[in-house]
Amino acid sequence: MKLLIIGSGGREHALVWKLARSPHVTQMWCAPGNAGIGSERLVKNGVPVECVNIGAEDLPKLLAFAQEKRPDLTVVGPDNPLALGMVDLFQKHGLRIWGVNRKAAQFESSKVFSQNFMEKYGIPTARAVSISAGQFTEESRLQEVRRFVMELGDRCVVKADGLALGKGVLICNNYSETYAAITGMLVGKKFGEAGKRIVIQEFLEGVEVSLHALCDGKTAKLFPTSQDHKRALDGDLGLNTGGMGTYSPTPFLTDAQLADVARKILDPFTRGCVAEGIDYRGILYPGIMLTKDGPKVLEFNTRFGDPETQVYLTRLENDFVELLDASVSGTLDKLELKWSAMASVCVVMASGGYPGSYAKGKVISGFDAANAFPRTKVFHAGTARAGEQIVTNGGRVLGVTALGDDLKSAQAAAYAAVEKIHFDGAHFRRDIAAKAL
Repeated sequence: MKLLIIGSGGREHALVWKLARSPHVTQMWCAPGNAGIGSERLVKNGVPVECVNIGAEDLPKLLAFAQEKRPDLTVVGPDNPLALGMVDLFQKHGLRIWGVNRKAAQFESSKVFSQNFMEKYGIPTARAVSISAGQFTEESRLQEVRRFVMELGDRCVVKADGLALGKGVLICNNYSETYAAITGMLVGKKFGEAGKRIVIQEFLEGVEVSLHALCDGKTAKLFPTSQDHKRALDGDLGLNTGGMGTYSPTPFLTDAQLADVARKILDPFTRGCVAEGIDYRGILYPGIMLTKDGPKVLEFNTRFGDPETQVYLTRLENDFVELLDASVSGTLDKLELKWSAMASVCVVMASGGYPGSYAKGKVISGFDAANAFPRTKVFHAGTARAGEQIVTNGGRVLGVTALGDDLKSAQAAAYAAVEKIHFDGAHFRRDIAAKAL
């Protein structure tokens, strides 16, 4: 099989790495890829993965490339190409592609759509109200929003409706902060088009976990649990980021409780999609808060999490090509997902200043020493080649990932590898997986 992978981050490197291990794959391209992706080789024939200089959102050029090379399957990593309708476009031209279509991508690209869907189909989530920029001048609508915010008390969450690079969620501690967040999005256009509509939710307290399920339109296969670390600094302090590290499995849900989550969230989700005519084929990634009243959905994502992908795919024992093929074909019911009993920990190394402004082009050293550790893999996120050197090219630079017989040994192995890698300004959290230990 020939594969085309779309994207350039740590998630995409993990996808490429896992797919390259399948004996089915004879050739692979990644657009645009990164320095780590370009270093991967296929296990079947040793052929290197070829990075193609086409942006992940340049749908016309990606389509032309696919029409020329005729991959047997295209795999979409990031959210934006899905929201732009890449799957629909490729399918229209007879190209086989894995990922959700544009209608299904609304679960991530529109918080308002997702909130309304959950309320309609009885999926447990936070109480919420939505308002658009156009409604901000309507006094009756503003009064309704004010009453709702006052009813919630001090804490609530204000979310931009659209995609905002993982930064469109503001946690507010009092009414003045909430009002500032609302006006900042609707009037100040803080998140541009993404913030033209917003959702104001009650603040859910508890333990947050990430769930993933592979879907084929009628069947959903649930992954083990993982837990992301969104804040930039130890102890969940600092600004929100795209994710500073993760681990799997978590100790917060038993198998019986996980099955209960599937019954209360996945089952009504699947039924609702059928009722709404949404053919959901791809990954469903709900963020879950384990509250005192039971698990509740914080939000839906319609692609693999980053850095959750890194810990999931290091634990996955199936041939990944066969799983994605079944997801596209609608035959997932015939396959069983198989997972290593080992734990996996991923520590993200970020550029100095991230998630704020940061410099690029810092030389990275220590890859060989880090990768020399057994059961350890350094996934590249924001990297590029500069001659013979690999340099930083983004906010999140690397996802250093290690397997261990238990969580403590996986954590120790990941941090031992991190200590071997150096670049100017590098920072990382030192408490990934600490909540579980």
